[in-house]
Amino acid sequence: MLVEYFKNADIYSPEIITLLIAAGFAVGVINTIAGSGTVISYSLFMMLGLPVNIANGTIRLGVIMQTLASTLNFKKHKALDWKKGFKLALPVVIGSIIGAQIAIEINKAVFEKILACILIVMLFFIFYRPERWLKNQIQKIESKPTFIQLLLFFFIGLYGGFIHIGVGIFMLSVLVLNAGYDLVKANAIKVMTVFLYSPFALAVFIFNDQVHYGMGLIAAIGNVFGGIVGSKMAISWGSNFIRWVLMLVIVLFAAYLFGI
Repeated sequence: MLVEYFKNADIYSPEIITLLIAAGFAVGVINTIAGSGTVISYSLFMMLGLPVNIANGTIRLGVIMQTLASTLNFKKHKALDWKKGFKLALPVVIGSIIGAQIAIEINKAVFEKILACILIVMLFFIFYRPERWLKNQIQKIESKPTFIQLLLFFFIGLYGGFIHIGVGIFMLSVLVLNAGYDLVKANAIKVMTVFLYSPFALAVFIFNDQVHYGMGLIAAIGNVFGGIVGSKMAISWGSNFIRWVLMLVIVLFAAYLFGI
């Protein structure tokens, strides 16, 4: 009954506009602090009748607006290592273009189950030796990006272009465990990198006519304000807060992928 209501709803009615903006706000906060918040708008778009491929393209509009707002706020508070962020963003951009092209045709069901298993393994590493997630490792931060880091970021871009949901979790893991950042500074680089690659992925979906501009732009209003609030929370509440939110998001996202 509820699903039928959403599918037959007028997306430009006050109720649906409010719902899209509220969902966009929640997405902006969760994505900025941890990741995978996009699953909210992704699911809502499909409930409103969008096919999965068009929902996948449409979420990119809000992601761009949200990450722009978050990036500017992180930079304002001097939490962003933008020079290294730009270097790491290049392979992500290349990977995202390829990943978005793959997403146009591929079936996602098996991929999502594999992803859920990977997330559960990742959860173990967040519990194990938590200090690695909370403190900077200066020697790693001050070094140039390694080949391994660039390769990992290429594959993250490939995944981000493919589906985007959960890309923040993988990016945070590499930035903390391999590049040596604490979760606050890793979050800032993550947000900036997502902002840089998302227009390229969006362009692929636009070229293939897989974007619903009405839904995407309405939800993007909430994304912007959620991104601002989320970045302020990340800076003010610190790495340990982000770590607990990250663990909660991973559990919920993995459950979603398993269909629980």
